[in-house]
Amino acid sequence: VMWNTAVHAEYIHDQADYGFQTSDVKFNWRIIKEKRDAYVSRLNDIYQDNLNKAKIDSIHGHAAFTAASELTLEVNGVKYTAPHILVATGGQPIVPSNSEIPGASLGITSDGFFELEELPRYVN
Repeated sequence: VMWNTAVHAEYIHDQADYGFQTSDVKFNWRIIKEKRDAYVSRLNDIYQDNLNKAKIDSIHGHAAFTAASELTLEVNGVKYTAPHILVATGGQPIVPSNSEIPGASLGITSDGFFELEELPRYVN
C-alpha cells in the first residue's frame, strides 16, 4: 500500500513533464493509514483462516526446543510434540541508546512510522 502511494506521488510529481496540469493536489495521510491498516488486518485474517482450514494449530509465545530425541517444543511451560513443527520467529526492532549511537532517540522504526497518526513534515 505504501509503495503504491509513493508511486502515485511520483507520478503526480512528474505529470507536468507529460503535459498534465493540476493545480490543487492534496494528500490525506489519515485515509491512506486507515486503508493500509485495514489491508494488513485483512491479510492477517486471510493467513489465519488458511491455517484454520488446514487444521494447523497456532501457538503464540516464547518457545524452546527441549528434547533432542524427538521434536519437542516448550511454549510458556507447555510441551508440544508433532511430526512437523514450524517456528515463525517474528521480530521486534531494537532501538539503540543515545550512548551507543548519538541521536538514536531522534529516529523511528518502521513500526513506529506506521503508527503515526499524522504525516511527518519531512521523512529522510
